[in-house]
Amino acid sequence: MKINKDDIKKRIIYRASYRGTKEMDVLISSFVKSIINDMTNEELLELEKFVNLSDEDLIKLNKNFNNIKKQNMNKIYKSFFNFKPL
Repeated sequence: MKINKDDIKKRIIYRASYRGTKEMDVLISSFVKSIINDMTNEELLELEKFVNLSDEDLIKLNKNFNNIKKQNMNKIYKSFFNFKPL
């Protein structure tokens, strides 16, 4: 199956911008915009999975960040946990 990179980017940006709470909209959309243009097709698919996580799941991940084995994290998660919004 051929991956249309522009379509995936549009879906990711839309989902990142309309999450349910304004705070998560701002956080996730600014994170996505900071990394989306430098990603491979495989990374975009991983990013799409990431932005489709619920806000509650993302908060749980953030709270448990210090207990997660860093070597088992993919590039998206590492980038998110290191992301510093303006």
